[in-house]
Amino acid sequence: MATQSPVLKKQKTDHTKAGPVIGTHNGTFHCDEALAVFLLRQTTAYQGADLKRTRDSAILDTCNIVVDVGAIYDEAKQRFDHHQRGFTEVFGHGFTTKLSSAGLVYKHFGKEVISNRTQVALDDPKIQTLWLKMYEEFVEAIDGGDNGIPRYPEDIKPAYKSGGTSLPSRVAALNPAWNQPVDSQGMDDRFATASSLTGQEFFAKLDFYANAWLPARDILVDALANSKKVADSTGKIILLEQFLPWKASPFYDRQTCESQTEGQAIYVIYPDEMAKAWRIQAVPIAQDSFESRKPLPEQWRGLRDDELTNVSGVQGGIFVHASGFIGGNQTKEGALKLAQLALTM
Repeated sequence: MATQSPVLKKQKTDHTKAGPVIGTHNGTFHCDEALAVFLLRQTTAYQGADLKRTRDSAILDTCNIVVDVGAIYDEAKQRFDHHQRGFTEVFGHGFTTKLSSAGLVYKHFGKEVISNRTQVALDDPKIQTLWLKMYEEFVEAIDGGDNGIPRYPEDIKPAYKSGGTSLPSRVAALNPAWNQPVDSQGMDDRFATASSLTGQEFFAKLDFYANAWLPARDILVDALANSKKVADSTGKIILLEQFLPWKASPFYDRQTCESQTEGQAIYVIYPDEMAKAWRIQAVPIAQDSFESRKPLPEQWRGLRDDELTNVSGVQGGIFVHASGFIGGNQTKEGALKLAQLALTM
């Protein structure tokens, strides 16, 4: 269960600095502990904390919190490692990927980090929504990669290389080359750069979900309910009164929209503000798919203007794409009529 930052445990030895100290391992660093350290420094308890990178257990025991080293996972002791035998912790809430140090820290401190960044109260339902969404879209991939969990069956050969542009690969690239001598201070400096990099990307993603995705989601949830009253009682047609990037994420969000429509939404109608017209778009079978659940009727495809109006019997026809994934009409009523007809064909 996620919690706010606990009261700092008493250090076992004195430090020259009075502030809190985070411990992690030295040597080659990875994305998970780089992000874990960044996240901790966004909490009240560990803001501005010093960092000790070592594998010396005596030194680690003097730290207020330790991540990714020590073979202990114990929230009460503020120890968050995932390498030990028998470790099986997952995020929960439907997620089954084994956690790395990033996921462990995020599970326990993520809500506070999000609350501090967004200035939304910790008990606001939006924090829970963002906490789950950020795990799904950002943190889980780091957990899976660090634990060596493949995203798809290993017998499937990729068609091309990834290009080494993922966040973990860019963090890994900040480590020195095998023949590049770097002292411990140099490694610590490189780790600081890596931790900052992970944090910049975490906050960029969080800012998008808080400031763009969440408002879009709220509008879409309202539209789902309203559409059953004015467009189609079964939820197969969704009517949006304003342009919304509905395919970008909210529509397929596991927390809300698809659960409400039970995956049955077929067409979305929305205004084309530049053309001062209306669009009807077939819902893809998945967020990144080009295949529609039910394309617009074959006999309409590739038609435009009067020809489309005559064949469909709906005034104001503008076009239907040759593949049937999208079409246009001059009015909202016309677009809605096209959608209702298409459901029966």
